[in-house]
Amino acid sequence: MRAVFIDLQGTLGGDPLGHVGDFQFYPFAIDAIKLLNENNILAIVLTNQSRIAKGDLTLDEYNQKIMNIREELNKQGAYLDEIYCCPHSRDDKCECKKPLIGMAKEAESEFNIDLEKSYVIGDMGMSDMLLASAIDAKGILVLTGVGQGSLNEFRNTWKDAEPAYVADNVLEAVKWIIEDIK
Repeated sequence: MRAVFIDLQGTLGGDPLGHVGDFQFYPFAIDAIKLLNENNILAIVLTNQSRIAKGDLTLDEYNQKIMNIREELNKQGAYLDEIYCCPHSRDDKCECKKPLIGMAKEAESEFNIDLEKSYVIGDMGMSDMLLASAIDAKGILVLTGVGQGSLNEFRNTWKDAEPAYVADNVLEAVKWIIEDIK
């Protein structure tokens, strides 16, 4: 099984460094998810939410927002197969905070995913592209969110990883994936 692991904030919408409670989809993001759904490709969100560990966001607030996100997608005929969240801060020394592979490995086990045939789409090289490299998936950097800075002034933070593609946004990334699979 093939999957597309998608970052949430800065990739599907919202402020990449902001509060998830303020998340709103980019206008093109739901179409990207629909395209994955229509092509029978798993659409799985992997999100770091260290505000939970820091006490700036409760688990209930996070879960409510995720429920709202799922409802909004449902109304527009789209869905995410799963949403994995790392609630930890760096100090917690967890195995799931991107670029660590814990969330991807959990999804791999749960959905019988072939990581080497999968993709990671995100706006942050130092988490999303390093994760793609760590699981041998193809990484696609999007230029929304902090993607522009990630590609330029912060490129040194992920210098050992090469994106398979750089896309203007998540919809362009998904279109590229569908062509790449053919």
